[in-house]
Amino acid sequence: MQATRRDPAAPRRRAPALLLAAALLCAAAPAALAQGPAVPPPAPAFEGVPEPVKPGLPGLTNFTLPNGLEVLILPDRRAPVVTQMVYYKVGAADEPAGFSGVAHFLEHLMFKGTKTHPEGEFSAAVAAIGGQENAFTTADYTGYYQQVPADALEMVMRFEADRMENLVLTEEVVAPERDVVLQERRQRVDDEPQSRLSESVQATLFANSPYGTPVIGWESEIQALTKDDAIAFYDRYYTPNNAVLVIAGDVDPAEARRLAEEIYGPLKRRAEPPPRVRPAEPEPRTERSVTLRDPRVTEPSFSTTWLVPSERTAPGNEAAALDVLSDILGSGTTSRLYRALVVGQGIAAGAGAYYSGSPREEAQFGVYGMPRGEATLTQVQDAIDAEIERVIAEPVSAAELERAKNRVRKTMIYLADSQTAMARRYAAALATGRTVADVDQWPDRIEAVTSADVQAVARKYLRPERSVSAYLLPPAGEPETTTAPPATAGATPPPSPDTGTEDDAPAAHPESRT
Repeated sequence: MQATRRDPAAPRRRAPALLLAAALLCAAAPAALAQGPAVPPPAPAFEGVPEPVKPGLPGLTNFTLPNGLEVLILPDRRAPVVTQMVYYKVGAADEPAGFSGVAHFLEHLMFKGTKTHPEGEFSAAVAAIGGQENAFTTADYTGYYQQVPADALEMVMRFEADRMENLVLTEEVVAPERDVVLQERRQRVDDEPQSRLSESVQATLFANSPYGTPVIGWESEIQALTKDDAIAFYDRYYTPNNAVLVIAGDVDPAEARRLAEEIYGPLKRRAEPPPRVRPAEPEPRTERSVTLRDPRVTEPSFSTTWLVPSERTAPGNEAAALDVLSDILGSGTTSRLYRALVVGQGIAAGAGAYYSGSPREEAQFGVYGMPRGEATLTQVQDAIDAEIERVIAEPVSAAELERAKNRVRKTMIYLADSQTAMARRYAAALATGRTVADVDQWPDRIEAVTSADVQAVARKYLRPERSVSAYLLPPAGEPETTTAPPATAGATPPPSPDTGTEDDAPAAHPESRT
């Protein structure tokens, strides 16, 4: 979930809250305007080419404290707002066998108070000044962040540093929170047909990799998690030498560095986390499929997901080529899938493609679609397969390649215009074994992609034996068609495989983080 809810019992100070809201609106306005209306008009012809995004952000500072904490400072002085993020280099894929969900469980428990600050004090302090906070767990990292007025930076830094080494857990808080996580799983996975299907896709796509285990965990293993399991995980991984601190926004780099050294510098290296060596996924050899029928399904859909390399593991410039390929195939109203299936043949309510390249290990490339009117799912899938075969057989034109790069350039420009989005991109890279330079050089890598590169990665990776196809259908005997009108920019894709779970800060009931 994205929205952060306020604790009704927390004191409210309306003026600071309104000031922060205004500041956030000002900071976000360029990106918001860039997104356009909810139902955009047909994309106009490209008029000129934006300048490539220059590597590196002005004033970016990256250093490591003696205790091993990596620090990144991203100044953005447009609004008096600052964001603090702490990413721990541990996620669901690092959990010991049989303890799935412990990383996400600990994320919940990190709000239960410390030796010096009782439960709820941190969240109440953030809410009282109109700030926002959140936490999330992915397969590769766990993150905590706050966005507050710039003059509150030191406060949230002291709170966050405190819970890095002083978390206190008791049976009285652990048992109820375990029930909260189980309820979260029921609501977000078990009661959502699309989520249940996506969970099966991951388990099928990854035969040996821990990426096949859901971030939230399997129900039976969540039920068995204990206070000691959470504390052991905390003591092993929540240490400054296994974390990344990002400070973005209205900060002076020298002052932010002084605060980091003063507040986080004294924290001790409480452990030496083991090398992140995970079971390797073997080369897939068989085409696979999974099907879910559910009476709640009113719009049948299908997706195909391929195992591909990530930005960290891809040889040469293949990751950038996969990114461009996903744009050509299925990004927006000018993509091949939209023009062919939605506009041309009129058989799809929506169709698209994506490349999820951020994981530390293996990544995924996917396509998806849903039928329109009397068209069948088979017709939609056959039409998508035909477009994939075409991109494999025929090199994309120079003009189409340039249009795709143009869209990627604009995406990078809008990303750089968002304080939190850019901070997240850097933090995720550092938490998964990449570097600041890798992020800075990504626009140049996109620029270097050729038509031959796009065709090569399509031919190499979009093979049936590397894929899992998923079908979300109504019960047998019911029509597998839809009356949905055509979407203007593709259908909603399946849940992203590498975003994991994101939780709001404690709300009306501090023990409940749903």
